[in-house]
Amino acid sequence: MLGHVVMWFSSVPHIWKVIGFSGQALFAARFIVQWFQSEREGRSVIPLAFWYCSIGGGTILLAYALYVGDAVFIVGQASGLIVYSRNLYLIFRERAALCAVAEHPDA
Repeated sequence: MLGHVVMWFSSVPHIWKVIGFSGQALFAARFIVQWFQSEREGRSVIPLAFWYCSIGGGTILLAYALYVGDAVFIVGQASGLIVYSRNLYLIFRERAALCAVAEHPDA
């Protein structure tokens, strides 16, 4: 039995299926993260972990899309990564500005 499992995982197409499903799971986890955070705060919130799950899952799914050669899937994942990266940039830029104000409130 274990031999069959090892042989299944040693096949390149099967490895890519595992990679694809892993990316999809990470990508889907972002909604669970967002939902739990919103429930805790009692309002709709998008936590930082949402964007990290988006980038991680999107990157893995883009790799899988490149492997299977699906142009629609490739364009969808690549364009999503631009949006997720931009959101993280805006978050970090805002945090840096808030830190600068906190360090120099008279400026």
